[in-house]
Amino acid sequence: NPLFNRAVRGAYPPGSTIKPVLALAALETGTANLARETMCHGYFQLPGDDHRYRDWKPEGHGTVNIHEAISQSCDVYFYEISVDLGIDAMHDYLDRFGLGTRTGIDIGGEHRGLVPSRDWKRNNFSGDHRRWYHGETVIASIGQGYMLATPLQLAAAAGALATRGQRYRPHIVAAVEDALTGERVAVSPERLPDVQIRDAAHWDEVIGAMHDVLQGARGTARLVGIGAPYQMAGKSGTAQVVSIAQDEKYDETELEERQRDHALFVAFAPLEAPRIAVALIVENGESGSSVAAPIAKEIMDAWLGYDDDAS
Repeated sequence: NPLFNRAVRGAYPPGSTIKPVLALAALETGTANLARETMCHGYFQLPGDDHRYRDWKPEGHGTVNIHEAISQSCDVYFYEISVDLGIDAMHDYLDRFGLGTRTGIDIGGEHRGLVPSRDWKRNNFSGDHRRWYHGETVIASIGQGYMLATPLQLAAAAGALATRGQRYRPHIVAAVEDALTGERVAVSPERLPDVQIRDAAHWDEVIGAMHDVLQGARGTARLVGIGAPYQMAGKSGTAQVVSIAQDEKYDETELEERQRDHALFVAFAPLEAPRIAVALIVENGESGSSVAAPIAKEIMDAWLGYDDDAS
């Protein structure tokens, strides 16, 4: 699909790139706090259900708090808090960051993405399929299931995290020129409603954890960020394209390339005064941390003047 504009029309499962927003939701609603810890054995089970929702790390992460759950991308932590948080609260906070809604960028064909809720399912399914199940909440917490987002939406959400809630409508046109007079009128950024939270310290916690993703001792993308000449923050994501049965192990050698996991990454920099937010997807790239993150770093290097050509 060489003429398909993936940035605005490609709708993909966002994977773990949404975890910072869900962590903020959990802190804001009191579902989680800085002291809450989860023991990750590599899987999660709902009460009375023998189905295992697997973590990306088969041996588990051990005991993790919310900071470590973001920086190490512990699926089990988010599985657990999602049950307490609920799909409607998850929908509310993701919606505040513009996910599931067109950004309004000044080019056509934008996909709105999808953030599911109980009402959405009732309005789009029939019969017994209208019911929302706890298992659907669990998989939504790692950006799978019904959830879809465009790269542009993820970039806008990353920008809102970087600015601690300030949101703007993205645009491409810098100015409009009168064909007769040659007069140019600059297109000013349009401010959107800010993301309102009750405790500003929660921004610091989430952004600090995203910083450790790239520049912490155990962050999932630390090999990309450590030693960089500036401070940055990010979050990796790896999204399944095809389902893998509970008793099966993901083996890319047994899958066609188009069936392999997508690799995603969102980031912003510099940490103290952000100037650029990036979101990207490598279709069937498999690893957000090792495949997508280095590309995001190269983009930020170039924008901030740290690329090889600038030096």
